[in-house]
Amino acid sequence: MAMILNGKEVSARIKDELRDEVKAMKARGIEPGLAVILVGDDPASAVYVRNKKLACEYIRINSFEYILPKETSEAELIELIQKLNNDSSVSGILCQLPLPEHISEEAVINAIDPKKDVDAFHPVNVGKIMTGNYDFVPCTPAGVMELIKESGIDVAGKECVVVGRSNIVGKPMAMLLLHQHGTVTICHSRTKELAEKTRCADILIAAVGIPEFIKGDMIKPGAVVIDVGINRIAPKKLVGDVEFDTAEKLAAAITPVPGGVGPMTIAMLMKNTLKAAELNKTC
Repeated sequence: MAMILNGKEVSARIKDELRDEVKAMKARGIEPGLAVILVGDDPASAVYVRNKKLACEYIRINSFEYILPKETSEAELIELIQKLNNDSSVSGILCQLPLPEHISEEAVINAIDPKKDVDAFHPVNVGKIMTGNYDFVPCTPAGVMELIKESGIDVAGKECVVVGRSNIVGKPMAMLLLHQHGTVTICHSRTKELAEKTRCADILIAAVGIPEFIKGDMIKPGAVVIDVGINRIAPKKLVGDVEFDTAEKLAAAITPVPGGVGPMTIAMLMKNTLKAAELNKTC
């Protein structure tokens, strides 16, 4: 049976460390603050925002919440972001995605000050990730890397396969693995003979957003399997992008859903916010 990579336990430990760090920062006169913007009433987004608020409360950083109606215009949203950019009490700004169709995600992301972009979606921060000289990393890929490290898994020299090429997870995930000296293959919807490629992976990252897409017979025996997906297939049932029951029998280590990558994402957001507070302390 595979070792379970318990993100809930690792993230709890990280948040305890961050809580101590916040105390030390406040003693130096630095008050970290995270502004979260939610436009509309998407239920999943509302859950994410609530979890972020609870994490802020736990590590004792200031939390600023802006819940805007779905009808909010792009200009109004960008005006709010500009105010937050200029607010010295706000260290980091996060605009919850997806946005309503009439608002350009690109325009909103570009409006956030790169030094307050704790999601690391701004082109400036994306470019820094490419070079390896970054301040922030998108929270989910950062959480995956932290979970791998905490589990004692060495990326160097490993065959790493990332299934998914999104700007939020797949692409930055590949860059982080490359920076740790992994040999990286990115697969996607047009990849031919996908199973042949995934069966070569020492470390397999599934980030496609399709319930149980990766089956056990697509996994190399002894592989490390990281499941980024969170898919609701029934009112009270969540599954990942990996078919856990079949994958667990072959993998050396695997993340569960829920309780794997999800909690790590929130912990990394808190870590990014503290880094932003340090970057903006002279502002």
